[in-house]
Amino acid sequence: MVKHIVMFKLKEGANGKTALENAKEAQAKAISLKDTVPSVTEMEVVCNAPAADGTNYELALICSFEDMEALEAYQKHPEHVKFGAYITGLRESRACIDYEY
Repeated sequence: MVKHIVMFKLKEGANGKTALENAKEAQAKAISLKDTVPSVTEMEVVCNAPAADGTNYELALICSFEDMEALEAYQKHPEHVKFGAYITGLRESRACIDYEY
């Protein structure tokens, strides 16, 4: 099994919205990937709590895959590519880890 965790620090004011507003919108878009990308076995998409430290990342995707090939299939899937293009316009930075367990 492979766990894929990616976090996004979003730009304040991107698309005329706060970082938290954009995080909530991105969360809704990302959640749909679980149903459209067959190689995803589990997915959780979370937003930073409004009362949490403002320097935290605003959005995190926590996904599970059977193996690295399934993760690669997810990364190449057209719906994931579309989400990637969308989030790139909103993000200030990205952090990711993929580990086998």
